Amino acid sequence: MGDLFQPDPQPGQQPGRPLADRLRPTTLAQVVGQDHLTGPDGALTRMIRSGSLGSMIFWGPPGTGKTTVARLLAGETGLAFEQISAIFSGVADLKKVFETARMRRSGGRQTLLFVDEIHRFNRAQQDSFLPVMEDGTVILVGATTENPSFELNAALLSRARVLTFHSLAPESIAKLLERAEAEEGRALPLDDEARAVLVRMADGDGRASLTLAEEAWRAAGEGEIFDAEGLQRIVQRRAPIYDKSQDGHYNLISALHKAVRGSDPDAALYYLARMFDAGEDPLYLGRRMVRMASEDIGMADPQALVIANAAKDAYDYLGSPEGELALAQACVYLATAPKSNAVYTAFKAATRAAKEHGSLAPPKIILNAPTKLMKSEGYGSGYEYDHDAPDAFSGQDYFPEALGRQTFYDPPDRGFEREIRKRLDWWAKLRRERRGG
Repeated sequence: MGDLFQPDPQPGQQPGRPLADRLRPTTLAQVVGQDHLTGPDGALTRMIRSGSLGSMIFWGPPGTGKTTVARLLAGETGLAFEQISAIFSGVADLKKVFETARMRRSGGRQTLLFVDEIHRFNRAQQDSFLPVMEDGTVILVGATTENPSFELNAALLSRARVLTFHSLAPESIAKLLERAEAEEGRALPLDDEARAVLVRMADGDGRASLTLAEEAWRAAGEGEIFDAEGLQRIVQRRAPIYDKSQDGHYNLISALHKAVRGSDPDAALYYLARMFDAGEDPLYLGRRMVRMASEDIGMADPQALVIANAAKDAYDYLGSPEGELALAQACVYLATAPKSNAVYTAFKAATRAAKEHGSLAPPKIILNAPTKLMKSEGYGSGYEYDHDAPDAFSGQDYFPEALGRQTFYDPPDRGFEREIRKRLDWWAKLRRERRGG
């Protein structure tokens, strides 16, 4: 897999142009970081070959070439290129762009309208694209870093094909740095370890890797070579791609939860550390682990809920950075605990039964009778006090008569629930014997 950008073949570079701008590709064929789109059999290549281009949504992380590809796509298909950003544009701007596109179309030329950060438009603004997409006034290419399924109108999505841009692989970033060295005519002032660190810092973002490279060149003295520690000191660090209200947040908490459920403490600790590193609220993580303790461990290890709550309280008491260790301890405890969702599934089944069967009255034997009328109606009549019964178990049926006896909780034969299983089986046996089978 190659780098995203190739050197501009045009001679004579303008001074002051950022390295990422100078290394932009000039044809789609040069964009080799997204082979599934621009390679010989890529989706965009096939569209161009067929002579039919439809509206599209480019979905992918920053620095993967969405804007560049849209511009090159217009050039290779002979379409007029218009670019707006949802951050800086309003209804008046859209009307102006649409009117210009209509005039251009009346002259025989179609417009490719590239809308950056399209997910930032509200629902009504997104709907305004529908008429000009349907009548062919524009071919819309929207770019977003957020999941289109959640951020874009269904009507808009039904008229556009979603194409996914991938983060650049480490080998692609490494080759991109080689192109940068060729463009600059000098080697990066980094040893091998520092170079590998820079690739990791880029986090799959081609533009970020070139920005980091420029910072390294600017900071280096004559003949100076930075090691990994020196590089981190120069560029500080690049914040991980993570938005606490969007996909990054949900993807990582999902990964943490599933690693705990899958009894993998190492993976669980990794995702916990990722979320700490990205600035997630530790108390949110504590609350999620409390949930995991009930949902995925439950009665297989009742201490799990106690540990998770204690870790949340410990962080609340200690704060950062000391409190993170308590959450890490709870994370390991939950991941290594025996697993059971028996309480979780039992509660869902009981909830479903409660909703389906309405307001059924409990059997009168377990209803209190504080008045003579209630006693005369049979409230409390025949109730057996379990502590006075043999084995402290009366075996009475406590379900509403119209519902009949139900079984919701079915503990597996593992962890502490192995003992609970024995108790339930013993009580079931006594119930049968004392109620005549």
